[in-house]
Amino acid sequence: MISTSSIALRFGKRTLFEDVNLKFTPGNCYGIIGANGSGKSTFMKILSGEIEQSSGQVIITPGERLTTLKQNQFEYDEFQVIKTVIMGHPKLYAVMQARDAIYAKEDFTEEDGIKASELEGEFAEMFGWEAESEAAELLSGLGIEDEYHEKLMKDLTGNEKVKVLLAQALFGNPDILLLDEPTNHLDIISIGWLEDFLEKFKNTVIVISHDRHFLNQVCTHIADIDYGKVQMYTGNYDFWLESSQLAMKQAKDSNKKIEAKRAELQEFIFRFSANASKSKQATSRKKQLENLTLEDIKPSSRKMPYISFKSDREAGNNLLEIENLTKSNSEGILLNDLTFRVETGDKIAFVGPNDVLKTTLFNILAREDKADSGEFIWGATTKVAYFPKENDDYFNVDINLIDWLRQYSVEKEETYIRGFLGRMLFSGEESLKKASVLSGGERVRCMLAKMMLTGANVLILDGPTNHLDLEAISALNNGLIDFPGTVLFSSHDHQFMHTIANRIIEIIPSGIIDKKMTFDEYLQDAEINKIHMNVYHKAAINF
Repeated sequence: MISTSSIALRFGKRTLFEDVNLKFTPGNCYGIIGANGSGKSTFMKILSGEIEQSSGQVIITPGERLTTLKQNQFEYDEFQVIKTVIMGHPKLYAVMQARDAIYAKEDFTEEDGIKASELEGEFAEMFGWEAESEAAELLSGLGIEDEYHEKLMKDLTGNEKVKVLLAQALFGNPDILLLDEPTNHLDIISIGWLEDFLEKFKNTVIVISHDRHFLNQVCTHIADIDYGKVQMYTGNYDFWLESSQLAMKQAKDSNKKIEAKRAELQEFIFRFSANASKSKQATSRKKQLENLTLEDIKPSSRKMPYISFKSDREAGNNLLEIENLTKSNSEGILLNDLTFRVETGDKIAFVGPNDVLKTTLFNILAREDKADSGEFIWGATTKVAYFPKENDDYFNVDINLIDWLRQYSVEKEETYIRGFLGRMLFSGEESLKKASVLSGGERVRCMLAKMMLTGANVLILDGPTNHLDLEAISALNNGLIDFPGTVLFSSHDHQFMHTIANRIIEIIPSGIIDKKMTFDEYLQDAEINKIHMNVYHKAAINF
């Protein structure tokens, strides 16, 4: 078990959080949430001992082993992949190294024999004989095939390194597992494998993630950093979100009698208890939920941006025709003879083994790149707004946000511009920030405001959920669901894709797989999975 006693963290006069008293117990998975800058990763580093709190203490049950997901992809570049995973259990790895060093000696003495015998005992006690097979199983589950296991870490791609570091954190059945954004750079198959692993994991898990589907699948509790406190809630992310909204609604409804409020709360709790789907979580969560009181749920202080895309005109039936589109680079063919038609009202999630392919297609359709051959024709009534994956060029200017957004608007009146900035949470002095100093999430919100100004009836979005917090992702999610026009997009957010898309296009080496269905239906389609097996030879598919 890991717990905190009166933890506080201050930077000068600023207090991130204080008086944090929490217990994280075995058999549960705790999701840490909070607005960008609230201190989620900092709190995780305090738990791991990486940084020191201003006051209070972290208490770990004596003898328990804690592991973390390392963030430095280059830390193990000179080590073999399989050994990097085993290094997740430092004591076991040290014994292995000491044992191997003794056996490698040419002048093996009686004293060496005694020491080796002691090390063999320790090695066996820590299940050392199963270490390599367990490490290999973790790597394979995360999509790192056998031929990579003996390679050096420096020979892997960035995404592959992230998977190895995740396997390192999971290795050896740690008592306490701390995971900061474990789904970043993971493909959808690896995320599913991780969800199953954590569901069966019997020890303590504490996780930070912006993937709402992942939080809903694995979390039994939510620890919310808000109001300078860390408040623990029973249930997954959806339960926290809806209970927070219910609390806000009830707080505003001051005339409603306490009995009516309690009845509303009990009905809400009953609905969530009945829908608990995870076998590991269902029974204990139901009991915990039933014991909640009105005082246990609080409204969140966080604000959600208002994202709404309105078209100046409806698009006609002839929306987009793509014929024989081909594009190559120095590494080979990116797009191979792509041919398909986009209908008015389509909301298409593009998936496939390589993000570069999707970005290349979107850049061509937005006329920011050219195909080698083939053509595409937009309908005469279409108006396209594009959200590119890389936006640095838009913000290399020394102007404030009002002037930045004004350059993309037909209406130049400051009040009008401030209105759009306000919807994206840039109000008052925030709207006078320089464009060049914005964070990644702030840039994304500005780009979305720019798109909202266009009145486009076709939206192309390449990875729009990157850098956004949970509230902004939910707002964008809802805005695209409500948008009556056509959307072409890519994302690594499962819930985002499933709730928006009515059509899936996967780019494969021979062309495309094109299906009119939801994302979950696509993942479960036996015919498509057979194609995946044939095309990718059981390799993990990097959606």
